[in-house]
Formats: sequence, structure tokens, C-alpha cells
Amino acid sequence: MQYEKTSDFDYELPKELIAQTPLADRSSSRMMVIHKNSGTFEDHIFSEIADYFRPGDVLVRNNTRVIPARLYGTKEETGAHVELLLLRQEEDDVWECLVGNAKTVKMNTIVSFHEGELKAQCVGIGEKGIRKMKMIYDGIFNEILDALGNVPLPPYIREKLNDPERYQTVYSRIRGSAAAPTAGLHFTDEIFRQLQDKGVIIAEVTLHVGLGTFRPMDTENIAEHDMHSEVYYMSEETADILNQAKAEGRRIIAIGTTSVRTLESVWNRFGRFEECSGETKLFIYPGYEWHTIDCMLTNFHLPKSTLIMMICSFAGYDLTFEAYRHAVEERYRFFSFGDCMFITND
Repeated sequence: MQYEKTSDFDYELPKELIAQTPLADRSSSRMMVIHKNSGTFEDHIFSEIADYFRPGDVLVRNNTRVIPARLYGTKEETGAHVELLLLRQEEDDVWECLVGNAKTVKMNTIVSFHEGELKAQCVGIGEKGIRKMKMIYDGIFNEILDALGNVPLPPYIREKLNDPERYQTVYSRIRGSAAAPTAGLHFTDEIFRQLQDKGVIIAEVTLHVGLGTFRPMDTENIAEHDMHSEVYYMSEETADILNQAKAEGRRIIAIGTTSVRTLESVWNRFGRFEECSGETKLFIYPGYEWHTIDCMLTNFHLPKSTLIMMICSFAGYDLTFEAYRHAVEERYRFFSFGDCMFITND
């Protein structure tokens, strides 16, 4: 059966199952283990994750760090309130932004933040609320942003986040994301020590999460969906680790969909892993030909999202939705601060 419509990837989710706050202990989330080959799954706790790794496995994680990308300001001309979500930095101090109430922000509109400590001038207009904004300030931009910006939690999270570090992975290093690679939020330093003691090799890539996380699908034919591009980077060290693992038949295991998109984007570009940087608009849905990973850890994703389509492509449509139905019945916690699934080829 072909799954070509966005509506094919819908499911019913009670609102109370959308996790509003992170658990006190990162590693105490529930984890559904899905066995692709046998089409079975069972319920576990994330702290047992090391049991599913073998010596020589390569675990790939996305080391991006979320910036306080949401800014609330006012138009200088009228005093109207304007919200900016910084998506990515372009040349000089120009940022691609998603603008709330974007119709009021026209060319050369100036938005002021915190009594003019930071200003942003519109220098380009895109579709669907996108604006190019030139930042005007004195001092160091990152310090000003840290002082004035807010953690850009997804719109389905309505509770206040008391500790912004809980929306960062413990291995986040490279600033640039508008959203966290949330599958990584379950890991602790102790879990990584357990994995390394077992002989697991840790490799890092960078993909700065952008608008794709926030923007819903707006086409019924999924092949017509235009993914928003995101910036990625792979180091020579990581490329060498991955190529050697491939050559020796060892497993490559990805933490989250962002790591997956990076690995597949590099492979599609070179036919192997190479040190590189670039932008990717890769959209993975059923029918995609996989090249790079053997297993994946991922959270539970929104209905009709590009992310649940990727999971269906990897684990199979029927098995994925059977697992999601089970997760709803068993009251798993969903989305960014929720529980996770480990999809394995065992």
C-alpha cells in the first residue's frame, strides 16, 4: 500500500499525554523498544538503553545548542507588539526569522527590544511569515541575546520551564538551533560512561534545528511538501569513524531525527561519509532508500508531521502505528519532554 497523503499519518492523541515538563531524572523516561525484523515491541525504561548496544557500535549525536531565539519587541513606528523567532544567521548581522503578525513587518520596519538595547530592521521579505532582519546593537550579540531572548519552546508546551538547561542536551556545544534535538534529552553523562565502558564509540555531527520543527505540513500530497533547509556539519574525525564502521559491518545508531538527516544528507551527497558542511532539505518518508543507520532512538512525534513520516519509513508504517496505539493505551508521555522509542534491527 502507498502512503502518499498527509492524512495517512494522523492519529488520535489525548491532550493530557503531551508532556508539559521534563522529568526530574533525564534517564527515567519510558522507552519502547521496537524490533524491526520481528515486528514486535516491548516496554522498558531509558536507563536500560545500554543493554541494547554491542561493543564496536557507533552512536551518533547532534551537538547543536539551542539559542534563546524568541524575542518580544515593539514596532518603533506604532508600538505594536512583534515576536521574532531567530531561525539562522546569514551574512553579517542578518538573521532569517519567523515573525508573528508578519503582515505588519514590511521592508525597513524597525523592531525595538528592551528599550532599544537591541533593534532589528527588516531587509527582506519571504513567504509564510519569514523575514530577513538585520540586528542593530552595541557590544557582543550573543551576550545581548542571552540577556534578552527566551527559550523557544514548541507551541504545545504551555508550562513555564524553570531550568532552561533542561531544553538542552548534556552534550550541546555548538550554538545555533531554534529547537532542541529532543531524543538526546534523555541522556546523562552516566549513561554515556556506561556505553563507552561497553565499547561503544561516540561520534558527533551538527545540525541546527530550524523551522521544520515548528511548521506543520500544509499539503495533502506529501511529495509536494517543501522542507525548510537546515545547516549541518560533519568533521573528518566523525567521517573516518563512520566509514570504518561501515567497512567492518559494525552498527551505526543515531540519536534522533536530526542526526539521521545529517548522516543521510552527507551519504546522498558523496556516496560515503566526508568532512563537509552544507544545507539540507532532505525529506524522508515511506519509499525512501536508506543508506546509513541500523538503529535509531527517537521521541514520539506529532500527528501528520514530517518526523512521524520518517519513522514510518524506517520502522514500517504498520509497525509504527501499532506502536503508537500501544503508547497511547499505556499512557506514554508524548513529544519534546516525553518518552522515547528505540528502533533496533535485532
